[in-house]
Amino acid sequence: MPVSPSDLHVLVIGAGTGGLCLAHGLKRAGIRVSVYERDHTRADGLHGYRVGIDPDGSRALRDCLPPELYDTFVATCAQAPEYVNFLTEKRKELLSLDGFTTADPDPVNSEKSVSRMTLRQVLLTGVEDVVHFGKTFERYETGADGTVTAYFEDGTSATGTLLVAADGSNSRVRRQYLPHARMEPAGPIGITGKVALTAQTGALLTPKMRQGISMIFAPKGHFCIYHVMEFPWDAAGAPKEGIGSADSELLSRWPGLTFDNSRDYIDWGLVVGSRRLPPDIMDWKSPDLYRLVGERTTNWHPDLRELFALADRNSCFPINIRTSVPIPQWETTSVTLLGDAIHTMTPGRGVGANTALRDARLLCRKLTAVRDGELPLLEAVRAYETRMIDYGFDAVRKSLQSGGGTGPDQPVVGRALLGAMRTGMRLVNHLPPVKRRMADNHRRYRGHDRED
Repeated sequence: MPVSPSDLHVLVIGAGTGGLCLAHGLKRAGIRVSVYERDHTRADGLHGYRVGIDPDGSRALRDCLPPELYDTFVATCAQAPEYVNFLTEKRKELLSLDGFTTADPDPVNSEKSVSRMTLRQVLLTGVEDVVHFGKTFERYETGADGTVTAYFEDGTSATGTLLVAADGSNSRVRRQYLPHARMEPAGPIGITGKVALTAQTGALLTPKMRQGISMIFAPKGHFCIYHVMEFPWDAAGAPKEGIGSADSELLSRWPGLTFDNSRDYIDWGLVVGSRRLPPDIMDWKSPDLYRLVGERTTNWHPDLRELFALADRNSCFPINIRTSVPIPQWETTSVTLLGDAIHTMTPGRGVGANTALRDARLLCRKLTAVRDGELPLLEAVRAYETRMIDYGFDAVRKSLQSGGGTGPDQPVVGRALLGAMRTGMRLVNHLPPVKRRMADNHRRYRGHDRED
């Protein structure tokens, strides 16, 4: 049944990155939107601690957020990485790329690093009136008039013209709507930790590690990534000197700053093939996880081991790295999906959050066309899903091809492949034209040359 633009009401299940970005865009477009979220403080929103926002993600945030809030987002980002480093477990350089994530001063077409906690506070600013917490989605029903009603565990319900599943990898909406859409383990398990960046811990890093993202492919398929996050405010929460009067004023006015407790830190994540770990690893707590990390890295450089040992004991948790299984396009209805609810991917290419933001921007554009009477609702949703499925599942496949975050893991062949990989990296490190091509290819993949 046709939906009048004036009757358009979008129900968003999940207040994650994509859902909140969509809510901002729809609210700015004058489209009625309601967001329903289970938890006010989302523990799962802290996984990895850092989000790398590429130009795709920045364009989505720029187009959906109010201009001043987008400026606040930019002001709260950490220092952009200048290098991407590949090292041995002995901390010896194999390959270092500059220009890979160029610290471009452009506020949109540049790479950015932001704390997940900080990004969440930015995205919750200005949509307090449309976000409803304490709402655990139970099921939905569609009506004969084309409406859809969401039911929650507290006995309440909400009715709208479109239901958007933005409730993450474990989406309850997806399980009801597309029960054949499967998730499967990618193979590795991640164990992550967070270390305060101090004079002591900063000295454990090489200069290039301090200014970039560093990855280690170690024997037995072990992999580790390090991010350094330096923010524009000091340990007391005040803007640092030298960040500019405009940024300082923005930060002083933003209420999220006083709520957020992120300070300069080093984020590390050790990734190990699940077959090399105890079967109950996902139930382990911090003390045992730290012990395991220490046991698996006995031959690593002592400074890297010190970074493991100095991590905040409350910051360590395991992550089961999973991936969506791509499916053919489904029949379009008054229910749709975005982000991890439909295309969960491994962290191998670092584009999961950006793909969710890209979804939000695209869906907002299509629903704005409905508002303007240019498209009927289901035709707009169909156009969104057709494009989203194409780039979303492409990102899923490419992220999985990257190995999901581990290196060669076979007992004999793995050692040979690791040796060949390291030899190749050392060779490329002495070939500037090849390094530039690698950097350019990655920049294109992350949307530096795309505007859609």
